[in-house]
Parts: sequence; structure tokens; C-alpha cells
Amino acid sequence: MTRVYLVDDHVMLRDGIRSVLESAGHQVVGESADLTTALGELLRLSPEVLLLDLNLGQRSGLELLVELQRRNLPVRCIVMTMSAQPAHVSEALRLGANGYVLKGSPASELLAAIDAVMSGRRYLGHEVAEIAVRALTAGSGDDALGSLSPRERQIVAMVVAGQSSAAIGEQLHLSPKTVDTYRSRLMAKIGIADVPALVRWAIRNGLIDADQR
Repeated sequence: MTRVYLVDDHVMLRDGIRSVLESAGHQVVGESADLTTALGELLRLSPEVLLLDLNLGQRSGLELLVELQRRNLPVRCIVMTMSAQPAHVSEALRLGANGYVLKGSPASELLAAIDAVMSGRRYLGHEVAEIAVRALTAGSGDDALGSLSPRERQIVAMVVAGQSSAAIGEQLHLSPKTVDTYRSRLMAKIGIADVPALVRWAIRNGLIDADQR
């Protein structure tokens, strides 16, 4: 039996996943659609596996991966998402995800992913493996992307989602002035002078989907 925590903003989907997992003998110890709540419960409940969606309304599951990496939490993370963008696959793996499964895959693939990561192996669904190869061979498409730290990428996603420096600071436990400093520094790194241009750059590099705007 594996202790699993779910992060997804669709309640019906979480209900279906829980049913699949419990039928296979796993235990769902908690679930949430909110990243801040999820982080607190991950610290408190210490599950073995985290199933994480990337598209969570105005926020991205990549933010939680950044925090897990920063805090060195031992939970194994399987990204389970609709996004088949090479940039999302490569970024999730770079931030420490142990597996990546596309929504719409058979339930057997999710169960196989859990078995694999619990055995210390990385799991990529068949389609995802091909995407990952393309990402590695094609690169990010913009050398500037590689110059950004995980925190800077996190702030890019939140800025282009329309969040203010005060709102970003509250979520990341930073002062608005510190957020402004991050934003100025990252925009200087990638040679962009305004937010509309930053939005176009983020879409081009797969940090956000065009339909999120």
C-alpha cells in the first residue's frame, strides 16, 4: 500500500483517481486544489507519492515542485496533466518530478507509474517519453530560459497570470519590493522591457499556455 496525496482543481477527477487508487490497494491520505494548502498538508501528512496537476487556475503545479525541491522533501512526485508541451515535460523533470503521465491515459499507466517511482525508477508514459526526447534534442528554443532560476520562473508565471507584486509576495512569503527586484532582474536577463512582451515570451517558451491568457 502506498500513501498518496492528490493535487488537482477538478473534484470529479480527484474522486475518480481516488477510486482507482483505493481499488488497487493504495491509500489517499489527502487532496487539495490549492497549492498553499497542499504544501502544508504534505509537510504534515508525509505521503510517499504526490500526484500533481500543472494547470491549477491562476497558478502552476511547477510552483509546488520548486518548493518541494527547496525544502528537500522526500515525497515522490508524478505529474498528471493534460499538457503535452515539451517545455512543461522538461521543466517538471528538471524540478525533480519522478514521473509524468498525461490525463486520458489508461488507469493502468497511473498505477504503473506509482509502482515505478516507489521502486526508485522514473516513469514517463509512452507519449511523454517521445515528447521528452524532442525537448532534449530541440532545446528550449530560447537560451534565456536556462538563465532563470526556479524562483524567477515561478514569478514569471505569476506575473503573466496578472498577479500584483503584493499578491505574489503574500503567496511566496516575500515583500512586494523583493518581488519587484526579482521581476526587474529576470526581465533584464531575458532582454524584455514590459509585461505584454513577457507574456509573449512565456507562451513561446511553454511556461504558460496561450489559452490561459
